[in-house]
Amino acid sequence: MNAAVDWRKSLALTGTVVKYLSVSMLVPLAVGLYYGEDAGVFGVALVVTVIAGLAVEQLDPGTELREREALLFVAVTWFAVAAVGAVPYVLAGMGTDSTLADPMNALFESMSGFTTTGATVMGDISVDGHSHAIMLWRQLTQWLGGMGIIVLMVAILPELAVNGAQLVSEEAPGPSLEKLTPRIAETARILWQAYFLFTAALAALLYGLHLTGHAPEMDLYNAVAHAFSTLPTGGFSTQAASIAAFSAAVQWVVIPFMVVAGTNFALFWYLLDGDLSALVEDSEFRAYAGAIAVFTAILFGMLFAGAAPALEIGGVTRGNVENALRQAAFQVGSLMNSTGYATSDFAQWAPYSQLFLVLVMFVGGSAGSTGGGVKVVRWLIVLKAVRRELFHASNPDAVQPIRLADAVVDETAVRGILGFTLLYFLLFGLGTVFVALDAARVGIALTPLEAVGASLAAIGNIGPAFGRLGPFGSYEMLPDTTKAALILLMWAGRLEIITVLVLFTRSFWRR
Repeated sequence: MNAAVDWRKSLALTGTVVKYLSVSMLVPLAVGLYYGEDAGVFGVALVVTVIAGLAVEQLDPGTELREREALLFVAVTWFAVAAVGAVPYVLAGMGTDSTLADPMNALFESMSGFTTTGATVMGDISVDGHSHAIMLWRQLTQWLGGMGIIVLMVAILPELAVNGAQLVSEEAPGPSLEKLTPRIAETARILWQAYFLFTAALAALLYGLHLTGHAPEMDLYNAVAHAFSTLPTGGFSTQAASIAAFSAAVQWVVIPFMVVAGTNFALFWYLLDGDLSALVEDSEFRAYAGAIAVFTAILFGMLFAGAAPALEIGGVTRGNVENALRQAAFQVGSLMNSTGYATSDFAQWAPYSQLFLVLVMFVGGSAGSTGGGVKVVRWLIVLKAVRRELFHASNPDAVQPIRLADAVVDETAVRGILGFTLLYFLLFGLGTVFVALDAARVGIALTPLEAVGASLAAIGNIGPAFGRLGPFGSYEMLPDTTKAALILLMWAGRLEIITVLVLFTRSFWRR
């Protein structure tokens, strides 16, 4: 049979994206020049990226980008961007004992960054162990991936705007991305502008805490670096202790921005347009805010009453209202939205508290946000579908459409959401088994919670797991085969699974 996909067109556009991605390397290059560290690394990486992009761009046969080429383009672009993003890590690690000198580790760190996962294989997370330029590149990869590489390119490249609606829908987190204006390119620009403004606001607030003496460690570099990884719900930090390395004031400031990052950014457009009822009337936001409030209250009760066997363990002081509330609100906001920051080592908490966090990790942020996971709107549809099936058990002749915010949800969309949810749990389960067995193959005995956490953290783009893979741990000890599997899970999870899995079906490649 004849091939149904003109892969040359897809790869040519991938080359265009890679070429323009090189511009982002100017930021760590400037930082490297300022600190006198690794400027040459990013100079070489920039040249390599431009050459690679230009070379692949020559494949363009001049044909129209159809549906299958669009799917291939989005999936391949995200993997290619991660591969190019790994180049600075490898170059900086050459001749040193850095774990990132290993290409597999470098690809893991880069994929974790661009997919805003936040899992790391770094052995020493600090500007003492790595240059300021490398550490900022790590943060910047998350910021670029948060709102979406394709969304950014649709906003700035005219050749992608023609097929922009389809491209954005394949990349967007959630069942769909709401079109705010008649032109998708304009919608993409609006989303990125809001994203940029929230990032700038957080950086200013964090640096303001430093200037007022409330956060001595939060200098301008750290303020920008953590703003770069908060709004994309990324979770990378320049400190090994994550946000626990900073004051309580910093932690309280970060919490609302993590909640904002997990909110549908389209709602903020409506607020700026004067529609103050947009948040209140949005059923997904109400469920999202309600879930955060309920989860926080439950976890607060656990921590305040003593979720640990000792008076103080894992950063939580039993019986301290402010401490328990801050830790509960932060961990729920971080893990539910897939940010992956930590203010305490929850790997040391009581087992039932850790299991509760697993439940929180399954929820996810809102559609149209930078959060990962299943997404709140999907859970709403799944629960409504289950309730309908229970109703039909006793009323088989009744016709009961599923409604969301007084609008009937198309049955095709319902089937798609149920299919996605099934695939999500299937891949999570297979990933858990593979991680446990593959680690055991090389003599690493992972606990069941560690294996579950690693798989869930990868496909949900959450980052930290439990135990040795917890918030203050590292994935470095895992074998390369396990890291490769987690890379694939991160890639599939960020692109909502279907965009990646469809490439491995025969029907995709044949007419």
